[in-house]
Amino acid sequence: MGIVLRVLVAAGLAADAVVHWRFAPDMAPGPNTPSDVIPGDDLFYGQAIAAAVAGLLVLFWARRWTYAIAFVVAASAAGAVLLYYFVDFGQIGPIPRMYDPQWYADKTISFAGEAVAALAALAGFFTAGRKREEEADSYYEALR
Repeated sequence: MGIVLRVLVAAGLAADAVVHWRFAPDMAPGPNTPSDVIPGDDLFYGQAIAAAVAGLLVLFWARRWTYAIAFVVAASAAGAVLLYYFVDFGQIGPIPRMYDPQWYADKTISFAGEAVAALAALAGFFTAGRKREEEADSYYEALR
């Protein structure tokens, strides 16, 4: 079960990373964008890098802390997709207006990857380390 969770997290975050990296140039700020706003392309590149790093961490070091990082990255991205699909907040502080009420194939791929990764990371968080704990318990029982 552990390898399945690791692959699900890594694959979901890989889909998220690829879609965000591909769309980053489209999110570049326009000429009338205020200078105090974080450029949208930087946000998308940042999300792509965070997703890739979190996916690799879980794939190679499946620990509770790596699953926690993967969950935060995936769940926050999935939440942002849904939030900005339904609500037009406008600009929030340094975050640009990200409202996008349209749904298309790449958004579906990204959201599905984020949702799968978030759920698998949550399951991994609660199951990671259990085998080592059980081995330690049996070791100490044998010493008694």
